[in-house]
Amino acid sequence: MRTKTLVKNAVVQVDAAPFRTWYMQHYGKKIGIKSKNGEKVESEDITDVKRSNTLAQKLKERNTKHAVVTAIDEQFSSGRLLALVTSRPGQCGRCDGYILEGKELEFYQSKMKKKNAKANKD
Repeated sequence: MRTKTLVKNAVVQVDAAPFRTWYMQHYGKKIGIKSKNGEKVESEDITDVKRSNTLAQKLKERNTKHAVVTAIDEQFSSGRLLALVTSRPGQCGRCDGYILEGKELEFYQSKMKKKNAKANKD
């Protein structure tokens, strides 16, 4: 029998808004910008915020070393991120985990597509 209980190593969807705001503060760019007809709706850079020269230099340095993978950017634009639970929520009453990325994200996305296709077929 299956229940909807959170257990260790469960894949869950979480809200992307807190992660989006952290990314905006840390890198000075917007992530997950929706596109219509292949064109971005909003600008990626946040230029209207007044910053000190040292902070502007930090953000510039961070942006040269960092690029967002398209799979994660698509998740941010949808507003949901796939995450994996690493703690035992039923034991300790708290749920910890991490956001899926890379090969692990591709694996679970393909599993979800197969599951959804099978459910729609029936």
